[in-house]
Amino acid sequence: MKKVLVANRGEIALRIMRTLKSMNIKSVAIYSTIDADAPFVKFADEAYCVGEPAPSESYLNIDKILEVAIQTNTDGIHPAYGFLSENAEFAQRVSDLGIKFIGPSIEAINVMGDKLDAKQAVKAFDVPMVPGTDEEILDLDLGKKIAAEIGYPILIKASAGGGGKGMRVIEHDGEFDSQFKRAVSEAVSSFGNGAVFIEKFVQEPKHIEIQVIADQHGNVLHLNERECSIQRRHQKVIEEAPSPVVDADLRKKMGDAAINVARACNYEGVGTVEFLLDKNKKFYFLEMNTRLQVEHPVTEMITGLDLVEEQIKVARGEKLGYSQEEVQLNGHAIEVRVYAEDPENDFLPDLGSLVHYKRPTGLGVRVDDGYEQGMTIPLTYDPMIAKLIVHGKNREEAIEKTIKAISDYEIAGFSTTLGFCRYAIDHAAFRDGSFTINFVNEFFKPEVLRKEITTDKSAAALKLFRSLGKEQVKQSIKAPLSAWKINR
Repeated sequence: MKKVLVANRGEIALRIMRTLKSMNIKSVAIYSTIDADAPFVKFADEAYCVGEPAPSESYLNIDKILEVAIQTNTDGIHPAYGFLSENAEFAQRVSDLGIKFIGPSIEAINVMGDKLDAKQAVKAFDVPMVPGTDEEILDLDLGKKIAAEIGYPILIKASAGGGGKGMRVIEHDGEFDSQFKRAVSEAVSSFGNGAVFIEKFVQEPKHIEIQVIADQHGNVLHLNERECSIQRRHQKVIEEAPSPVVDADLRKKMGDAAINVARACNYEGVGTVEFLLDKNKKFYFLEMNTRLQVEHPVTEMITGLDLVEEQIKVARGEKLGYSQEEVQLNGHAIEVRVYAEDPENDFLPDLGSLVHYKRPTGLGVRVDDGYEQGMTIPLTYDPMIAKLIVHGKNREEAIEKTIKAISDYEIAGFSTTLGFCRYAIDHAAFRDGSFTINFVNEFFKPEVLRKEITTDKSAAALKLFRSLGKEQVKQSIKAPLSAWKINR
């Protein structure tokens, strides 16, 4: 494999290209007109504009992407995550051209891309599942009957869903009709598929996922777990590896279950099996993501593996170069996602220009990002600016190093999630590991950030003046000054 086209943008495109360069593989970037000056475009060996900013005109335009692949004599296409990463049609068309799709088989994408199909596939492998239906529910009255049999609270989920879309928690019978209809409607608008099913709502759960890797020779391993319970809108904000509540015995059981899920769909490459873990340490299969995960760096930090390199080796037909017993678990890693969002305003996007941008540095500190100072965060795409990843010799050290790295991260021009992440990581429930996916609802109130902003406003303003200059500061603080827009 001498040349790989990266069918994505931003921080993940740049991250993949860096590994390609280390492997002496040429990289091809595709980009929309709004991304013409992005770092990933400049870093690539070749770069081609594929359309306007709207994803349908560029990063989701299969025809244009494949035209570039043919034009550049590409050997492989890496889809990263999001966009076309779990699109079976794209994977099929790539394969039909004789180009290697750096990801799982089309069979695996299809099976695990539909939650109901996934449930059916893993049934024969004795993987624990949340009590509920394993078929689509079309009839409202039948749904109410099943919900009563399972027992409230229940969860309605879109079969083709993801990211919390088409998902509704129903506390009692009186809510069923309206919430069922809303879930179906949202599933149709988000995925073009209104199929929904019902599960028991697991209360006070933790979200634990297992990284798996499989080669083309029948070898399937797990690379330990990640703790992903700090979420907003059913989407992760903070991840860590390993989980503070998973011991060696539970790790083996969950790892074995994840391997069985991978075997159920003849998996190939890197993938993630997601579980819910209840307060009694019982775990239940949620779904499998047939791609690289946003949070893969924390696994890399504790195992010493480059997961993108591993993906490419598998795609080239190589056998895994290590056994399950040789998979390391070295220290502890934490990742915080730096979104251009305002935690004080229900985490809504708060986009703008990067008036000032300075990354934290230090031993064990890694920043995966895709922007430079002066760039504008576009409305068109996900508002994630960067991922801050920190490694320590143990969890306590990783927490302290992460708090310091957040304080050293300087961003001016808009609000970010850094303030929330610092608050969460320093919270007693995080430190003792007792937090669940309900952390935001249970503990977070915007006032906690406003209090800190008031305390730190003078120091923050002084630091900004010193680093930017008076006129730039005036432009950056037309809105009320926020310490977390500067992040001290």
